[in-house]
Amino acid sequence: MMSRSTFYISLSAISLMCVAVLISACSNESGPANEDQEITISRRDYEERFYGFWLGQCIANWTGIVTEMDKIGGEGREGRGAGFYTREDWGKPDQPTIWPNSANNGKFSRIDFIFEDEGGVWGADDDTDIEYIYLALMSASKTGLLSPEEIRDGWLKHIYSDENTPFLHRDGVTPENFLWVSNQTAHDLMREGVLPPDTSDPDLNPFYDMIDAQLTTEIFGLFAPARSDVALEIADLPIRTVARENAEWIAEFYVVMHSLASIVDESKPMAEQVKWMAGEARKNLPEDSYSAKMYDFVLEQYESGATWEAARDGLHEKYQVRQEDGYLWATKDQACNGCFAAGINFGASIVSLLYGEGDIKETIKIGTLAGWDSDNPTATWGGLLGFMLGKEGVEEAFGRKFADRFFIHRTRGGFPNEGIDDFSSMARRGIDVVDTVVVEQMGGRVDPESDSWLIPLSKEETH
Repeated sequence: MMSRSTFYISLSAISLMCVAVLISACSNESGPANEDQEITISRRDYEERFYGFWLGQCIANWTGIVTEMDKIGGEGREGRGAGFYTREDWGKPDQPTIWPNSANNGKFSRIDFIFEDEGGVWGADDDTDIEYIYLALMSASKTGLLSPEEIRDGWLKHIYSDENTPFLHRDGVTPENFLWVSNQTAHDLMREGVLPPDTSDPDLNPFYDMIDAQLTTEIFGLFAPARSDVALEIADLPIRTVARENAEWIAEFYVVMHSLASIVDESKPMAEQVKWMAGEARKNLPEDSYSAKMYDFVLEQYESGATWEAARDGLHEKYQVRQEDGYLWATKDQACNGCFAAGINFGASIVSLLYGEGDIKETIKIGTLAGWDSDNPTATWGGLLGFMLGKEGVEEAFGRKFADRFFIHRTRGGFPNEGIDDFSSMARRGIDVVDTVVVEQMGGRVDPESDSWLIPLSKEETH
């Protein structure tokens, strides 16, 4: 496995006591201590981490799909979805989802990790495919900021509508284009000529507060290593393509965490690393928002010594049942069975993040069992922890090798090679995007001699 020390950080003109957690003690409250600070990050090691991001995300996404929408805290349709799973359910038969004809078969019949062996191909899903589209668009545009037209054209080129999709729902009859509710509405609006960010305008898109942006934008944090301010800048329009208010802030939370993953203090345990990143991302949430209060509630439960099941149950009772802190979980469109506003999935994701304590296997297990749209938080944290571990670290964690190919045409279309890609190529394109962002948005440079990025830490140095 690659030595974690090779993924190095070097800072100039700054006290060594500030090196640990993004010079946290010196600059978290007031910004960098001086405008000469510069961070150096190895491109080669970052590429290996980018591979780990895609691999970890696919493992977690497909594992979470086993229990997706099984348990949403209510009776659901036809009496399904009541109650929640606990740790005792790991390895046991999967139960039906809230939707009819939802029984899982084969390797999806049991609650366990889903792996794709060497020589196989990972299938795209809605928790990975729009991030793949954004990677393709950013790589092709050679700019760090996508325009409204570029996002619209990319969506319309690569995402099917219900009218032209070649896919069918599991019932074998209903057209399936793998879009959730706000994404679907935004896509419909684009087809009518509406450009982002108007595609998330509450007057046009009643689902602007749903979970959709949580599925699609974390990767922008990886495009801006060490600089969460730049990450938020380049993610702003993609997020607001489908989200506003709490749904927007929650998506930003994930973007910030992914940006900070490149500068954690690796001398500390993984549990402390992820808790620090989450704490920094929490500062971006408005204090009066339900998303901030949900985070604080789960953190309080974790620090109190409560089990993750108790924290999850408390989250359900406080926000889904009593709808406290302004959280209204039910969709405005009651015909959308199983839709819920962004917060409940965010709260469940914080349960799995904190209680998983940086262990990728434990985090995925808890996320899979926690409930609601369980493949969404698992994919998010599987990708983040996969990035922190890198390809070899993920393989070491699971004690095995995995398939390295990715089939984007399982859910989307219009890509070369009949939709077959591989993680190494995807990682290299990610590095190309970071090259552009470092130079154009950060005012940094690529040093060919050391094969590294030299990134100024003060915002002023980007202009």
